[in-house]
Amino acid sequence: MTGLGSPGVVPRDDAPRGDVPRGDVPRGETGRLDVVVTGTSSDAHTWNLIYLELLLTEWGNRVTNLGPCVPDALLLDHCTARVPDLIVVSSVNGHGANDGLRLIGAIRETAELAATPVVIGGKLGTLGDGSAAWGPRLRDAGYDAVFDDSVGVLQFHGFLEKLRAEARC
Repeated sequence: MTGLGSPGVVPRDDAPRGDVPRGDVPRGETGRLDVVVTGTSSDAHTWNLIYLELLLTEWGNRVTNLGPCVPDALLLDHCTARVPDLIVVSSVNGHGANDGLRLIGAIRETAELAATPVVIGGKLGTLGDGSAAWGPRLRDAGYDAVFDDSVGVLQFHGFLEKLRAEARC
């Protein structure tokens, strides 16, 4: 997810960072979401993932950043072992839509992750047409939301707040 605002986000001192065990706290009990941030298998960019980690942590979530070039099998293994509240897939190399279509199929075919919210964002195609061209296809494939690099962070933040509210119910 590029273009999501200023990279000057600083995590709060009291916000947990990294791979914090969920423990026995029921989902949504703390108001924090357990979020996995990942790049796609073909995308070696890192700055977008670090930015998302900082942004999501600043918003009070627990974040595990799997990094760039994540093989689909590694993501599935990590997420089935510790079912997160949200998976955020980010790409800036312009192949996010193609990688994302393959990845969401594998996620939705995995019983433990079939209902896990998954979003994708960033530079999704190489023609610069973003979510207008890819959004419907990615949502039809199983993504809960698509945030191309032109929409900024407000829509993404709104999606997270809705997810938090649903987790508290």
